[in-house]
Amino acid sequence: MSATVEWGVAKPSNVAQFIISKKGWYIMAVQEQVYGFFIPSVTLIGIGAHKEIPAKIKALGGNKPFVVTDKGITGAGITKQITDLLDDAGMEYVVYDDTIPNPTDKNVHDGVKIYQDNNCDSLITLGGGSSHDCGKGVGLVIANGGKIHDYEGVDKSTNPMPPYVAVNTTAGTASEMTRFCIITDTSRKVKMAIVDWRVTPGIALDDPLLMMGMPPALTAATGMDALTHAVEAYVSTIATPMTDSAAEKAIELIAQHLRPAVANGSDIVAREGMCFAQYLAGMAFNNASLGHVHAMAHQLGGFYDLPHGECNAILLPHVEKFNLIANVDRFVKIAKLMGENVEGLSPRDAAEKALEAIKKLSTDIGIPAGLVELGKRYGKEVKEIDIDVMTANAQKDACGLTNPRVPKDYDVAAIYKAAM
Repeated sequence: MSATVEWGVAKPSNVAQFIISKKGWYIMAVQEQVYGFFIPSVTLIGIGAHKEIPAKIKALGGNKPFVVTDKGITGAGITKQITDLLDDAGMEYVVYDDTIPNPTDKNVHDGVKIYQDNNCDSLITLGGGSSHDCGKGVGLVIANGGKIHDYEGVDKSTNPMPPYVAVNTTAGTASEMTRFCIITDTSRKVKMAIVDWRVTPGIALDDPLLMMGMPPALTAATGMDALTHAVEAYVSTIATPMTDSAAEKAIELIAQHLRPAVANGSDIVAREGMCFAQYLAGMAFNNASLGHVHAMAHQLGGFYDLPHGECNAILLPHVEKFNLIANVDRFVKIAKLMGENVEGLSPRDAAEKALEAIKKLSTDIGIPAGLVELGKRYGKEVKEIDIDVMTANAQKDACGLTNPRVPKDYDVAAIYKAAM
């Protein structure tokens, strides 16, 4: 008895299938699949955790760290809090705070030159996703040479990063603990998705004290970014029991803590709750990957330089409306985790409650209703004429590979239009 089986793109959620042999017997063909789980070696979360920075960078072997941050963090006095700690520990350091939102290839290569010119030997990234992404890019090029463009894709590096401590100041991106690095290619106006296990920070640090001054709009945007991470990981084609547990708790915590964190930035309970929520969401998507929300949001960031978290927030209910039929039960669970009453509803109607809950949360915390309104908020004009180009680029984005439903170009274009 024999049969031929042709396997397509490996999807770990489909580890076995039944086929019918020529004799009409059922045979189970099992596909080998190994799951990875990527996470920093050490994570510190809690009030006062930032005081550990000098000791931790030294423990990793660093003596002269290159501190990557941005002007907003410096202006808020947070950079000085960290450099004061380094001064007290007698450590030399160099600060680069020219990182911009949606960091570019120029940011990375400027940082590399300053790192090398000053003989730095380690990295501290301080801020949200932009600072961490820029610092990861610097570390990749320092360790491996070439240009940051050489590392677009999955696991393109061959050498380990310099000693690296990532200090988070927002509760959303989870970049302080992931293997993702997103850098804008200024020549193509495209966000390069770099996914490499070697860029995972050695030590991740989340201190709610560093987040207390974060303004409501940024709190809202980063919080919705975290929700998007959790939801996309939860419905990903490569979700596992480990990523599910992290995603479910993240969704529950965000539904509980994001509104009060936006309403009152000094609410330390809400701030700490969002620290745990965004980190758990990071654990989920760092290993289950993402979906077409991120694939499409990356184009809005690269094309118009719009803020990533708000792009995600606007696209999330539209993309998941498209995805809903792929895994109705998962969306029912999301609705429950977000506090929706689904008793007595059909599975489809209960699943729709998840989309309603996402929209209600966005509205409550002041997320713009659509992309056109978002563009106006930031002095940009989001135009339908650009949709075809953004659609083509979104379809090439690595984040879309694990979306639970495979969209055609016209599906992606329709989602952009619906989100306008």
